[in-house]
Amino acid sequence: MTDLTKLPVTVITGFLGSGKTTLISHLMQNSGGKRLAVLVNEFGDVGVDGEMLKGCAIPDCPAENIMELANGCICCTVADDFIPTIEALMAMEPRPEHILIETSGLALPKPLLKAFDWPDIRSRITVDGVIAVADAEAVAAGRFAPNVAAVDAQRAADDSIDHETPLSEVFEDQISCADIVLLTKPDLAGPEGVATARATIEAEAPRKLPIIEVAEGAVDPRVILGLEAAAEDDLHDRPSHHDDAHDHDHDDFESVVVELPEQADPAILAGRIEALARSQNILRVKGYAAVQGKPMRLLVQAVGARVRHQYDRPWGADEPRATRLVVIAEHDDIDPRAIRAALEG
Repeated sequence: MTDLTKLPVTVITGFLGSGKTTLISHLMQNSGGKRLAVLVNEFGDVGVDGEMLKGCAIPDCPAENIMELANGCICCTVADDFIPTIEALMAMEPRPEHILIETSGLALPKPLLKAFDWPDIRSRITVDGVIAVADAEAVAAGRFAPNVAAVDAQRAADDSIDHETPLSEVFEDQISCADIVLLTKPDLAGPEGVATARATIEAEAPRKLPIIEVAEGAVDPRVILGLEAAAEDDLHDRPSHHDDAHDHDHDDFESVVVELPEQADPAILAGRIEALARSQNILRVKGYAAVQGKPMRLLVQAVGARVRHQYDRPWGADEPRATRLVVIAEHDDIDPRAIRAALEG
């Protein structure tokens, strides 16, 4: 790569818990010798995804090539956060050959693409492609509107009526902006669920998009890297619900960080998280837990009432054994005191 060649960037977008971090981990481990760098944008104060990826670092993508921007949408903080971080990645020696950007699950991708027109970087970097990661089971279940059939009927009767929730707008904007859609967790959705998810995505997409089933992030990098889409140059083909807005915000969502003591039993903690999701409409829980008598740290990931946990690495010698969980919900659904009470049991 010469200094005159634009550095390609792949934007990986997708709803909460859809599998973006798993996908990036797979790409890091299967880069084919290509030097990668990763920028992770978290929603909330605890950078879980970035730390997970640093645990997967390899020589072609060392830990220092993985940077985080936490507690703020990168498209809302272009000058202060995004541009300096991108410039720092481009200045690394050896220079990365490809940058992967993992947006937060609540991010709208189009404003981020517009950021690549920023004068300081537009001549040196290009959006190689936008990859939308969609949870097949969640899409098939129609979790992006309170009553999908009713909303579809009303929209068909009168195009001026808009009864969409913020979640549906996020999902549709991600699909509209994508070059490829990865349909994850097909085993949980089953053949009928996958077919329903495909039909939903095809109905929302403004143009014909490749839709690929992917389990555990395992996709050939040649399929999603090197697209040369120059997405920043064809924004008009990537419609958004917010095209007429001067800016956007994420006031519809809120996160709470809950700190707990060591846990006696991971299953009990998982049960509390599941009960919390069912009683308070929690979207996402992620973080780490210390378990009594266990030298390993417990990684906790929950999407709605579906909770997964596994030991990921030993606690560091100077690292406090603490339990810290990020809880994300729509603004009107979040009650910090009730959330803490539910997780404390």
